[in-house]
Amino acid sequence: MARAATRYVCQSCGAVSPRWAGQCGDCSAWNTIQQEAAAVVTAFSAKHSLSSGGRGIGLTGLDDDVTIPARATTGIAELDRALGGGLVAGSAVLIGGDPGIGKSTLLLQAAGRMALSGVRVAYISGEEAADQVRLRARRLGMAKAPVALAAATSVRDILTTLNAGPPPGLVVIDSIQTMHSDTLEGAPGTVSQVRAAAHELIRYAKSSGAALVLVGHVTKDGQIAGPRVLEHMVDTVLYFEGERSHQYRILRAVKNRFGGTDEIGVFAMGADGLEEVANPSSLFLTDREGNGMGAVSGAVVFPALEGTRPVLVEIQALVVRLPSGATPRRAVVGWDSARLAMILAVLEARCGLSFSNCEVYLNVAGGLRINDPAADLAVAAALVSALTEAPVGADTVVFGEIALSGEVRGVGHAALRLKEAAKLGFAAAIVPGVVDASGGLRTAKVRTVGALVDRLRP
Repeated sequence: MARAATRYVCQSCGAVSPRWAGQCGDCSAWNTIQQEAAAVVTAFSAKHSLSSGGRGIGLTGLDDDVTIPARATTGIAELDRALGGGLVAGSAVLIGGDPGIGKSTLLLQAAGRMALSGVRVAYISGEEAADQVRLRARRLGMAKAPVALAAATSVRDILTTLNAGPPPGLVVIDSIQTMHSDTLEGAPGTVSQVRAAAHELIRYAKSSGAALVLVGHVTKDGQIAGPRVLEHMVDTVLYFEGERSHQYRILRAVKNRFGGTDEIGVFAMGADGLEEVANPSSLFLTDREGNGMGAVSGAVVFPALEGTRPVLVEIQALVVRLPSGATPRRAVVGWDSARLAMILAVLEARCGLSFSNCEVYLNVAGGLRINDPAADLAVAAALVSALTEAPVGADTVVFGEIALSGEVRGVGHAALRLKEAAKLGFAAAIVPGVVDASGGLRTAKVRTVGALVDRLRP
């Protein structure tokens, strides 16, 4: 049953009490509590309503002056590229990747270089002993770097130690799944523990101005383990990708509040740790001339775009004819299998090419996985070349998006793709008909897939 509610509100801090008092229990101010008329409410709404009783907040306009946050470079250009230019003071970065991919190695290299440049760095390891981290630093040539190192898992102990002295410029937590907060029950790695530990560490970073880097485990699906809210709490999310069978590693930004997303940094795992790759195209292009093979049918070079960086990759196709009655197989590595099925359907319906009695194998050389729709035309060229055994020129790049009607549509940043191809020595390009820039290459414009087939058919 509804009842009349009488409340007393402190005019200084807004605290609400059921009875009058001379001194406010929250802000200790005297003679600031006054009775206010309240609406008739139920017991439930009186307990749970948040429409009053709080402290007023200041509202500002969008046109107020704001300073661009300063960035601290890590000394690793590829890492700075993925971060958008460097680490922002007071920001929180989450980096995830498969076990053994090189997360700890990369962060230890970055921490050592920043420490050598004069930045105070704290490296907290929850998975390895301090001696293990020292041995890795010795292998990486960072044994003399003045990094403050500790092996701990208690968030209370970590924050107490950090608050005892001047705040560091960089704090590395390896990893967040090993951290434990004694304010909650549960083992480290549970949803509540990960969320609570991350919240306390991020709050310290925001209040002290230290850049915080959290290492996160990933599930078998490649997603960062733990609650999804963890990715919402941080400012930047980086994924460290790569295959154990390949030497390259790709650091990909999927969220960045201080920069662009989909930027990548490319590394190669060497004897002395992760090495930067200034020219990623060299990892994904096959040197056919150096191998004495010359032009090969079914091989096409595609200028992919990873963020703002063009990367030239080789798309390889193999078409094997089968006897009638056999079930053909479709195998794809590094590309979308559904997209391959669509390209095959367009080639059969619009160009009259038959793949129904052929096995089709498609591979992106080097182990890179691409999702760029501009690869459609390069895949179609590789399939036509493999079917007709007519090689595409080794000095030619191909890109464009294919519609179900057979039309070749334009793609973004065509001039940037052509410029990268020209820089690497390519002389010709097969592009959509709407592309205007040449980039110094001989461009052959095709408006339909049929025009591409006519051009490649011997």
